[in-house]
Amino acid sequence: MKLIIAYFQPERLTDVKQALFRADVTKFSVTTARGCGAQRGDHERYRGTDVQIDLLPKARIEVAGYDAFLQPAIDAIMEHAQTEGPDPSGDHGDGKIFVIPLEDCIRVRTG
Repeated sequence: MKLIIAYFQPERLTDVKQALFRADVTKFSVTTARGCGAQRGDHERYRGTDVQIDLLPKARIEVAGYDAFLQPAIDAIMEHAQTEGPDPSGDHGDGKIFVIPLEDCIRVRTG
């Protein structure tokens, strides 16, 4: 089994969820996250004061499953989490996907 953890822009969440459903990946968790990567946050001016926004809002999806679900889930996330910026291959801040081996999974209800 593998665990997929994906971070991406929150406005892409609906598209990613629908793509996962179409790929028959229906068991996942969604959480709100904050962080920054290559874009390193924003610098804004608010009421005359300089404000450094270090942590930007992100969506986080976790999908655990067998290897048969791995590639369809990754493809769905990749295709629908990518924004349409000036570069056809996406934009800074589109996110990351991590794939981690999952040693064991125990259902609480049945043990």
